Amino acid sequence: MVGLTETAKASVRRLIAENDNGATGLRIMVEQGGCAGLQYMLGLETSAQAGDEVFEFDDVRVFVDPMSMPIIDGMTIDYLESVEATGFTFDNPNSSSTCSCGKSFSS
Repeated sequence: MVGLTETAKASVRRLIAENDNGATGLRIMVEQGGCAGLQYMLGLETSAQAGDEVFEFDDVRVFVDPMSMPIIDGMTIDYLESVEATGFTFDNPNSSSTCSCGKSFSS
């Protein structure tokens, strides 16, 4: 299971409304990269791919591929706006450490 805060849901809705590409939800993937070894990749998605887990939060859908699911299972996604940074944040119980810049993690 993946969770979205109310703030994250509102941000996904806004992104979908701003992009006229037929998107119906947010795709979350984990790829190799960054100084800690793994990094999150986000993008707007029009539909589920074969094998995807699809989570529905009211009118917001989240798509997760089968390779990423074990790494992010139990994760909560939030969206923060501050003077220092604006963007999605990830509270992942499967992450054992993050890099000093906060852009990547290990599990």
